[in-house]
Amino acid sequence: MNNVFLYAASVLIWGSTWFAITYQLGAVPPAVSVMWRFLAAALLLLAYSLIRRLPLRFQAVDHGWMALEGLLLFCVNYVLVYLAEQYLASGLVAVVFTLLAVGNIVGLRLFFAQPIDRLGLLGVTLGLAGILLLFWPDLRDFSPANGRSLGLLLAAASTVIASLGNMVATRNHRRQLPIVQTNGWSMLYGALLMALYVLVTGQRLTFDWSAPYLWSWLYLTVFGSVLAFGAYLTLMSRIGADRAGYSMIAIPVVALSISTWRENLHWTRGMWLGVGLCLAGNFLVIRRGRRSKS
Repeated sequence: MNNVFLYAASVLIWGSTWFAITYQLGAVPPAVSVMWRFLAAALLLLAYSLIRRLPLRFQAVDHGWMALEGLLLFCVNYVLVYLAEQYLASGLVAVVFTLLAVGNIVGLRLFFAQPIDRLGLLGVTLGLAGILLLFWPDLRDFSPANGRSLGLLLAAASTVIASLGNMVATRNHRRQLPIVQTNGWSMLYGALLMALYVLVTGQRLTFDWSAPYLWSWLYLTVFGSVLAFGAYLTLMSRIGADRAGYSMIAIPVVALSISTWRENLHWTRGMWLGVGLCLAGNFLVIRRGRRSKS
């Protein structure tokens, strides 16, 4: 697959998954929904590997790193996203998640000594300013009892966790671990860790057999997990976490369009400016990444 196809697949699929997640909220606890989603995705990937006779045996240390990737990318990160969407429109959560591109730049500097230049710093500043402007009323009156404030906090925490997960994935790619098998093992570890959390906290292992929940679960499993993560992580292994983060600019455009249409999201001048600054900041960050590799 060429990089344009991988990029387009990531944007179009993930741009729609933010709204699909809203159908997962309700009867089934978020942690249980995340567990079912990635357990099914892991079994599909591992079954595919067996059918294609792809190697599934790795060193113990690599399994440890795959478990960490599963914990961050396919466990904690998504539980926080599901919880955030209980308080914020799905499109707004997607906007907060655009800061993943910024987090990837910072993470590459901290963990892999990749420098950040002035253009990158300007991009980080614009992105943070956009988020501050977009959620200024909630930040000004921040209170744990305020649903939107809590949703913003959960979405921000999810972004940090996902960025750390991208750094672990970068390490795994640099170890030349194959994408399909690594994703399969990581998702399995993430699902098992989530199952352990569910059991320890006494949550019920339920499943909602209603059509909206079932179809959204299938879509999130096959498209949002197996295909989109495969496309994005393959793209990241080819061009780096910073440049792959470019997809985070286009994803919220799709997510906000769906949220406006289906969730009656009402736009204000502050929202337009905030989203614009955030996307501009991420664009500059990715331009920096492109220049540093040229």
